[in-house]
Amino acid sequence: MTEQIEIEFKTFLQKKDYLKVFEHYQLSQLKPTIQTNLYFDTPAKELRQKKYGLRIRDYETHGELTLKCPAPKQQGLLEITDPLDQTTLHALTKQSRILPTGEVARFLKKQGFDLDSIKPFAKLTTKRYEIQLPIGLLALDESWYGKQHDYELELEVTCATQGEKDFHALLRSLDIPYHAAENKIVRAAKENQLD
Repeated sequence: MTEQIEIEFKTFLQKKDYLKVFEHYQLSQLKPTIQTNLYFDTPAKELRQKKYGLRIRDYETHGELTLKCPAPKQQGLLEITDPLDQTTLHALTKQSRILPTGEVARFLKKQGFDLDSIKPFAKLTTKRYEIQLPIGLLALDESWYGKQHDYELELEVTCATQGEKDFHALLRSLDIPYHAAENKIVRAAKENQLD
């Protein structure tokens, strides 16, 4: 189990700007990570109402169950993650449920959630390239969900104030316009379908 505060800034990209970043950082030399997110909520959308995001992420060789929620008294999101071996990962996705044990389940139970009522509602697959920069971890994403296909740049940082300045300076240096990007779970929820 890991618990951390996540602070990130993101922008949607046009395909030409995605390719510009790809070329600038010579990402063809890196192997991308393919990750499929299966998003969960209750039928009454109780997690979303509390601004929680719950997903199982499948990396093909292993997985993670992650809960993101507003960080108390801090900027960013509290991210609680339970690692999943491949056997457990496939069992959970086949059964359309989350892990009933571990830190995520413990946190949700403490908040009064009935784990049996939490079911998958959307799926999103991302091809991601990551590179560590002096200002933070840059992720270049191409995602597919429902009938949608988009491109996004994320910068994960440790300080919100400096990180925001660095993020916008990075966009200016690459001559890329800023386009507000909703979180992936929000985008996938709008499609509200599993393929």
